[in-house]
Amino acid sequence: MEIPNNMSKIKPESLSKDHEFKFECHKGNKCFTHCCRDINITLTPYDIIRLKNRLNLSSEEFLAIYTNPNLLEKTDLPIITLKLLDDEEHSCPFIKETGCLVYNDRPTACRYYPVGFATLPHREDIDEANFYFLITESHCLGFKEEKIWTVNNWRKDQGVDIHDEINYNWADLIVRKRSFPPNIKLTEQTKQMFFLASYNIDKFKKFIFESSFFKRYEIPENVIERIKTDEVELLKFGMEWLKLILFKIETPIIKIKNPDGKI
Repeated sequence: MEIPNNMSKIKPESLSKDHEFKFECHKGNKCFTHCCRDINITLTPYDIIRLKNRLNLSSEEFLAIYTNPNLLEKTDLPIITLKLLDDEEHSCPFIKETGCLVYNDRPTACRYYPVGFATLPHREDIDEANFYFLITESHCLGFKEEKIWTVNNWRKDQGVDIHDEINYNWADLIVRKRSFPPNIKLTEQTKQMFFLASYNIDKFKKFIFESSFFKRYEIPENVIERIKTDEVELLKFGMEWLKLILFKIETPIIKIKNPDGKI
């Protein structure tokens, strides 16, 4: 999750999924929608699928209109952030005084708030490498409400648990790369492949089905049928493919037919 630009003023305390906190956001709060301005939101691959379909746009159209490309610090991997409006408050393009225009398809970071989420460096022997914390900004009056949540109940209520499940392998790729020595850089072609499979699902589909992809990789027929019509399955497949080209990890659903072949 990406958090507000004033994160330097926030001292995260690692929380478990069972940690309890009081919070409720509603239109009656004077601070309603304040957290949707002057923010830095990283969009996950699933966020982009949900939003571009909600707006009836292609991946490329959505990326061009609503996002900015960046490189994630310490990973050399491309990431996408939401492009804010050029107004005095640097507002989210989907926010109005009455609330969020795309609420049912809002990004993962928005679903998490006011909970923050972070990961430790990748290690194979750690099952629980994630931790949570509260983003207690001074303007937020939601913490003065009486409704009690646990971190886990909040995640389920906001539907962020589903987002996390779908984005899991993408997040794992980032954590793996972050654990590499900083002098190990990716080629521009590899970065382009990461961007393609992560964020431009429409173009990635064309890349798979309209190129020599199936001559280079061995993929079960049932997987091919799933990714033809299901964007989420295509996204998951893309992450397995990235695992192969980034870290040389073969999986049951994708193997190299010609190890010496070039992508």
